[in-house]
Amino acid sequence: MHDVAPGKPQRLFFAIWPGASGRAAIASLACEVARAAGGRATTADKIHLTLAFLGEQPADRIPALHHLGGGIKAPAFVLTLDEIGSFRRTGITWLGASAPQSGLAALHAELGLALQTAGFPVDERPYAPHLTLARRSKTSIRRRLPEPVIWPVDAFTLVASDLGTGGPTYRTMAEWRLGAG
Repeated sequence: MHDVAPGKPQRLFFAIWPGASGRAAIASLACEVARAAGGRATTADKIHLTLAFLGEQPADRIPALHHLGGGIKAPAFVLTLDEIGSFRRTGITWLGASAPQSGLAALHAELGLALQTAGFPVDERPYAPHLTLARRSKTSIRRRLPEPVIWPVDAFTLVASDLGTGGPTYRTMAEWRLGAG
């Protein structure tokens, strides 16, 4: 980690991260899918599911995001990911869910409302939760996994994304526990 100059805008997002066993399973799947799609696999340390992308935010707005995150009272939940698909236009191959995930939807909705109320940008498009498995994919893939990735989610984070020549570097700025179901 490295310090950020005071007052410098930061590229931010809220996300959930798998535990060690989920991360290992997803990283292995990412390598397999990247080979099949002719893309570049997401490395294990970058595997996450974005809840809300905020883009560049002024440094003086970060305390409001910390306060906002602490006010989220969504319960912990279990995420079931069982579908691989592609965004052809962007060359992204992803892992998602074939069925609605009510716990994830509740967390996303509560966070989105809090962001909107606090005056932060909120994507107006329907939420399409996914984990990026591969970038620059040349071939589209669409299939179900024989065994889903089951991921207990008990926390969410505010993350800074520092763009560099080797791709983004992520820094966790804050983490909040989700409530007992």
